[in-house]
Amino acid sequence: MMKINLRKSEKRLSLLLLSVPLILLTLGIYHGLMQTLYRSGMISQTSFAALEYYQGLTLHGVINALVLTIFFAVAFGHICMSYYTGIKMHMTTAWISAVMMVVGTIMTIATILAGESSVLYTFYAPMKAHPLFYVGNALLIAGSWVAFFGWVGIYRKWRREHKGERTPLAVVATMVNFTMWFVCSIPVAYSTLVLLLPWSMGITATVNIPLTRTLFWFFGHALVYFFLLPVYLMYYVMLPTLAGGKLYSDNAGKLVFFLFLVFSIPVGTHHQFAEPAITQGVKYFQSLLTYGVALPSFITAFTIAASLEYAAWKRGDKRKNWFSWMAKLPYFEKDRYLFSYLICGLIIFIFGGITGIINASYSLNSLVHNTAFLPGHFHMTVAGPTFLGIIGMSLYLLERISGKEVRLKRITNAIPYLWTIGMFIFSTGLMVGGLRGEPRRTNMGISYMDPDSPLYRPDWVWTTGTTVIGGVILFAAAGLFFIVLLDLLFAKKTKESYISFPTYRTYHQEKVIPFLNSFKPWLVIMFLLILVAYVPAIFNVMKYTGKEAPPYAPQNPIPLELHKQDVGEVDEGETLNLNQDE
Repeated sequence: MMKINLRKSEKRLSLLLLSVPLILLTLGIYHGLMQTLYRSGMISQTSFAALEYYQGLTLHGVINALVLTIFFAVAFGHICMSYYTGIKMHMTTAWISAVMMVVGTIMTIATILAGESSVLYTFYAPMKAHPLFYVGNALLIAGSWVAFFGWVGIYRKWRREHKGERTPLAVVATMVNFTMWFVCSIPVAYSTLVLLLPWSMGITATVNIPLTRTLFWFFGHALVYFFLLPVYLMYYVMLPTLAGGKLYSDNAGKLVFFLFLVFSIPVGTHHQFAEPAITQGVKYFQSLLTYGVALPSFITAFTIAASLEYAAWKRGDKRKNWFSWMAKLPYFEKDRYLFSYLICGLIIFIFGGITGIINASYSLNSLVHNTAFLPGHFHMTVAGPTFLGIIGMSLYLLERISGKEVRLKRITNAIPYLWTIGMFIFSTGLMVGGLRGEPRRTNMGISYMDPDSPLYRPDWVWTTGTTVIGGVILFAAAGLFFIVLLDLLFAKKTKESYISFPTYRTYHQEKVIPFLNSFKPWLVIMFLLILVAYVPAIFNVMKYTGKEAPPYAPQNPIPLELHKQDVGEVDEGETLNLNQDE
């Protein structure tokens, strides 16, 4: 196992990037539990503990889906690029990146806590946030770009010094992920700074809603793969070794990451099948492309299963039949706790992928659109493999960077299994409820789950109750994680600080295939597909959008300006009546 020592500045940077999102995760997890209580009717009011329902929902989404994933991807990317190339981090760009991300996050979270930006993590129009919310988001995204620009230099230097050699799979995975991220986040940065920020500041009175929505989903679907690919890197580069074996094929791994580069972006319109401004042909074409994203997942299923089966043989599986090898894997070995986080995430993601194919269907999507089915599916991606991979690897890295050792290893090993049980119960409640008509993003405690309301739906009691049970188990698992984390932070240093990963080995000695060792052909294909998929979509929303819309708040279907006028008229009338009574 190769070890590298980190300079003091590298340690501080890594600790900062890992610590900030984990601290904020306490808020994100708490508001996740609160959502289940609101939905079940256990909280039958619009706010709790001085935070309004949509404030909590926005905090939950922004922290968990954006802040946690971006910070971790950058921290993990810095370490992987340095470790697998042998080239030190470029500290100037790294610190500029970190400062931009931290400042942007503070601005974004502060405006949400102040009640000025309850616009959910999808933040497209017509809901209006405070201007600093948009500036903060732009800084967070742009900060991650700066880190990527530093890695481009490292990658180019390594290629010059190792001409004709096989590029390390971890380097390919990191560069693919951030190339995709950079391309997909340009439109949302444009939407944030050029369309939404002037609109929020009152410089422009109206905004093209379908355009902001389309630019967001250009980014929003690729975001899912952005936070998944660091975990895919762990599956390919680390999981087989943790299991006691080797990766079945390095070339298969590279093909998977390049396919994600090609297919991740030009599929965002499948989130807009109900969008009237986009024509059916565009939606159908992107629906077909969405099925293409399943291809790298199927290759991964075969490659990782083959790698784990080989590991089981090495660990003593004599029968070597279809299923016996599964019993030989190190599920509960406390010194390999990272294996349990990765294998549990992989199991959850099987069901996340299957339900994702349902969302890609042009016809089936109409059944589940804007129902609780969608967060049920979504949580089996971002809160399944992504979350477990992030917290497992964060513990692994903090242990080595700090020179300390995780002491509560049995609890550490049990957390992912408890989380998996909770996630299956939680998502089952949401998805079954969605198929029965439960809406998403709705405070059902003051409507459908209130027995005194004419909207009361007693048939949803058991599905929302199931969601609460799952939510409580997830909250308990997260609580155990923070106990383990705090115990690690207060432990004494017992060893030198260093970075090391499980030794990467492959089963086959494969030839270097040029098109799997170069970005150029894949970038050409990616840009061609983006043009074919999105030029017609953008043309549609520019041509077929009606009158541009004023800003709204999530709590009220009346535009903000009209609502303020109505409130003012009512207040004035009440004052007049009081004067007449006197």
